[in-house]
Amino acid sequence: MKRLNKSALAALVFGMLSGQAGADQKTVGQLSEFGVKYQVLDNHAALNGVDCAALGADWASCNKAVITLTNHSHRAVTSHDWAIYFPSIRQILRTDNPAFTITHVTGDLHKLEPTEKFTGFAAGQSVDIPIVNEYWQLFMTDVIPRWYVTAPGAQPQVIASTDTEDLTQFVAPIGDNWKRTPDDNNILMTADTRFEKNSDVSRLAAQSLRGAIIPTPKQIKVHKKDAVLSNGVALDLAVLLRPSAEVIEARFKQLGIKTGSGYPVRTSIAPKTFTGDDARSGAYRLTIKEGEAVVTGFDQTGVFYGLQSILSLVPVSGAKTIATLDASDAPRFDYRGMFIDVGRNFHSKAAILRALDQMAAYKLNKFHFHLSDDEGWRIEIPGLPELTEVGGKRCHDLTERQCLLPQLGSGPDSNNNGSGYFTRADYIEILKYAKARHIEVIPEIDMPAHARAAVVSMEARYDRLMKEGKPDAANEYRLLDPTDTSRTTTVQFYDKASYLNPCLDSSRRFVDKVMSEILQMHKEAGLPLATWHFGADEAKNIYLGAGYTDKASPEAGKGQVDMSQQDKPWAKSEVCQALVASGAVEDMAHLPSWFAVEVSKLVDAHGIEKMQAWQDGLRDASGASAFATKRTGINSWDTLYWGGSDAVSDWANKGYEVTISNPDYVYFDFPYEVDPMEPGYYWGTRFTDERKVFSFAPDNLPQNAETSVDRDGNAFSAGSAKLWPGAHGLSAQVWSEVVRTDEEMEYRLFPRIISVAERAWHKASWEQDWQPGREYKGGETHYVDTAALAKDWQRFANVLGQRELAKLDAAGIAWRVPVPGARIVDGKLATNVSLPGLRVEYSVDGGEQWQVWRDDARPVVSGNVQVRAVSPDGNRTSRVVIVE
Repeated sequence: MKRLNKSALAALVFGMLSGQAGADQKTVGQLSEFGVKYQVLDNHAALNGVDCAALGADWASCNKAVITLTNHSHRAVTSHDWAIYFPSIRQILRTDNPAFTITHVTGDLHKLEPTEKFTGFAAGQSVDIPIVNEYWQLFMTDVIPRWYVTAPGAQPQVIASTDTEDLTQFVAPIGDNWKRTPDDNNILMTADTRFEKNSDVSRLAAQSLRGAIIPTPKQIKVHKKDAVLSNGVALDLAVLLRPSAEVIEARFKQLGIKTGSGYPVRTSIAPKTFTGDDARSGAYRLTIKEGEAVVTGFDQTGVFYGLQSILSLVPVSGAKTIATLDASDAPRFDYRGMFIDVGRNFHSKAAILRALDQMAAYKLNKFHFHLSDDEGWRIEIPGLPELTEVGGKRCHDLTERQCLLPQLGSGPDSNNNGSGYFTRADYIEILKYAKARHIEVIPEIDMPAHARAAVVSMEARYDRLMKEGKPDAANEYRLLDPTDTSRTTTVQFYDKASYLNPCLDSSRRFVDKVMSEILQMHKEAGLPLATWHFGADEAKNIYLGAGYTDKASPEAGKGQVDMSQQDKPWAKSEVCQALVASGAVEDMAHLPSWFAVEVSKLVDAHGIEKMQAWQDGLRDASGASAFATKRTGINSWDTLYWGGSDAVSDWANKGYEVTISNPDYVYFDFPYEVDPMEPGYYWGTRFTDERKVFSFAPDNLPQNAETSVDRDGNAFSAGSAKLWPGAHGLSAQVWSEVVRTDEEMEYRLFPRIISVAERAWHKASWEQDWQPGREYKGGETHYVDTAALAKDWQRFANVLGQRELAKLDAAGIAWRVPVPGARIVDGKLATNVSLPGLRVEYSVDGGEQWQVWRDDARPVVSGNVQVRAVSPDGNRTSRVVIVE
């Protein structure tokens, strides 16, 4: 037998491997053209024969769904050597087709593979894969796009039918499965129920709104005459720094008014003329006469806000006139915030800058910038390139040494906002942009939990430097203890690599390095770093929560897990065990709060005045006095119906500056309404719309029990016997798990954020003062003047609909156009909209032609009637709904 030489053998092996890789790539290509359909079957599976508790579901809650794969080609797929990776925010507890298995990879990433019982996909065949998921799936956005196919040696490919933000392309309608429990009392929004909800808000005459400034001033007197701006404005802005003056000039031009000559606008700063509670940053007085306007500010910020009040009066279209008036104004809260998460999904610099523009227009002054999380690290740190090269990128690398694994719909090639970061220059530009708009930027580097992007990046750095023979450098910023064998799972289903180890000196060095570099960026931008946000939330093992029980001795109604296999974070880290044994920290559960105190020492050493955190991470600290910083703040994020109105007073009474951030009111990743087509998470509430936010009483949380309902649509009670020192501020949050694009982010923020600005700046007459011991009971007590609230909302809704939304159009904001209500009355179509002033259109031919609906000429209709609302510029519409 002739022997092959080495080169011939290598050529033969290469040919065999190349042929196999080619075959695998062909399989991947075929599977990427499959149709995918996902359908929710039963959200009450525990009541219909599924033992959710035995499957380990939290609170024994699970749902049934089915994945259908369809081979549309004329060729069969017989290979067993492939896998489909797909995202699911719900843990998949069981797969009910023996030809397939589904395993959890990490986070929301799952893998579907064939088993030995798989016989292939015949040409044209559809195969159902029934599954059981934890919890429930009530909104379309519970299903996430960009499933992808892999095979050994082949390039991953996204399944084309899932490569879309239009989830209706592969997700079946939720239908009757929209209730969390059978006795869910939420009201499903249909054309009819929406019509009923909007029925108490009618369109007001434009003349009655002419002097309405948003947010509402403390005192205002509107006069009969108007000032004319059609010839432009002559702005005297010498008291402002030039970048701020340019912001004001640009805003006038955006609204169609030239600057340089015309109507005089004079400005001055006179702090000694402000007294009492008005003697504070941002306060201003405004006089608008026919011949001129005068703005007097407590400081530069006050002048800037007074000018924004003039701009608030300016219409986008029509006559360029504004009401003459006298106003005296000052902010309600020092902290008026907007939070944007760029960690879960990245959002562009352009979108951040547009958001800052709108913050300035509505006098919001704190931009809370969530720059890191498990799924991404989004800011360049000199000297630590892996943070952005690995932690800022997602791709299909199972070793995670080149990138993080795909999450949350990013796909295998990271072209869908999974990858991205801000360079040092980008961040400095954002800071300068914010400074010109009188906005403080609060960077958040989340730890010790939600730190996976940092931990994995520093492991990649460790490996690189070890290979270079530099062990000391490799260990300098390592965030994992190699002795730690803890078995723990985060709330979003990551393992121990999600937790930065607080007991390592290298972790402290890492924090100091990152803080130093970000501090330097702030110095270069001329915007001091006044607040460091530590994050601190959710450092726990989800399986040690109240909804789970030990399967060895189970409790009814809870998910059964093997508790002997569950550890607290860092429980088996030798360095943490030694720290606890030394007495420096009480136990493992106290480590997050202990670490927060340690980090506060670094914050103080760097001259940063305040440290802030999500409240749960500081729960084991004795109070604000335990921290080294001069000031310590918390974002309070308990839901009110789970006792949040009582708990918040504890935090304030411990000396923390409390920023109200309640998810059931101001988490804007949550849906606007109860409709499965509306996007959003909903663990805290099923809806949060402009009206609910406007009705929110942030400085008397118990009051809200009279004006809202809990997650299941039920009345609730709230109160507290404790004293309430008062809130420091109010903040709206957009978490980005299911907010992938810039347009989706703006849809979530606007126009709800304008209601936040109103409540953060202005205390309404119908807001009650906190009274210790008073219990508010929804549907029973009537302390709130709901008639005054309804009247106030009607005014505000009309200002939004008739004036402010057009300004969002002019600024290029992709705001949410509200879905109209409609019903047929006596054979004629009646419609309404939550923000009066928007145009409503209808179609009787399935959407081929649209006609403008007029109240004074209601059309006679029958059959299939569709309605939609339209943005003032005509470029965008709401969802289309059918009138039944």
